[in-house]
Amino acid sequence: MPKVSSVTVPYASYLRVYEPLAAFPEPERSHWERYAQRRERPSYQDELRRSLADLLPTPPVPVPVHESDDAFVIETDGVVCVCPWRTRLRGWQALDELPGRLPTPVLDAVLPPVVRRQSAADYERWLARNPDARPWIRTSTWQIPLNWFVLVSDEEREYGKGAADGVAPVLRYRTPMVQARRRVARGLRTLRDTMDEGPLIDGLVDVGRWLEEFHPRSFVELDYGGLVHALSAEDLDGDHSAADVAEGIEALRRGDGDGAEAAYARLMERWRAVRDRQFAN
Repeated sequence: MPKVSSVTVPYASYLRVYEPLAAFPEPERSHWERYAQRRERPSYQDELRRSLADLLPTPPVPVPVHESDDAFVIETDGVVCVCPWRTRLRGWQALDELPGRLPTPVLDAVLPPVVRRQSAADYERWLARNPDARPWIRTSTWQIPLNWFVLVSDEEREYGKGAADGVAPVLRYRTPMVQARRRVARGLRTLRDTMDEGPLIDGLVDVGRWLEEFHPRSFVELDYGGLVHALSAEDLDGDHSAADVAEGIEALRRGDGDGAEAAYARLMERWRAVRDRQFAN
């Protein structure tokens, strides 16, 4: 993927699944095996810049014409695992969500109705040929859904402050799939025993079903992505949202309403400050 610009895109965070090579059928497995051996691979910022650049032509290109053959790669205990980008599929899915996120006049100005209708028709035809397709990556803008933090533990938190030579800060969590699924099950059990059905439970059910689609020896990664560029070093250093979520769920399990409310208040204050940046000049 050619580099579009050096502009940092600060608003997207990610939940990714890395599957072992054995989970992929041939010839895709061989492709990813060769890909993992490359010394240089594009970053999530490169993908975002390309997507934004595609909106500039007239008419705009809301979804790539061809599917990406890029992926994120990790190696754990000698096992190579990959997380395919699947940019085209994720673009179609994001396009479906836009009407609920933007006022109609703004949406029509950015992506005219005729462009959206054509993309929707393309997606419908593609989905008929690929009914079991699912993305390896979920993206959130200007926040991280609280249900994502249920999947990880504060002990798995990795924070790199970056460096003066241009190395960007990194804040992420990475956990084995079996742990993520176990935490989803435990969290759902507690929430359903102590709360009415609502967005938090619905979101956790949804992400739990998504995880079931992948190989049991996969890894799950929650990555703050570009949000690290929208937050100060002090805010990043003090951000232990996974610990707050775990503390809140444990308080609910014990029947400690005050403890659960305190943990929730910390989370709301922290993430409200992040979301407010979306509307800053």
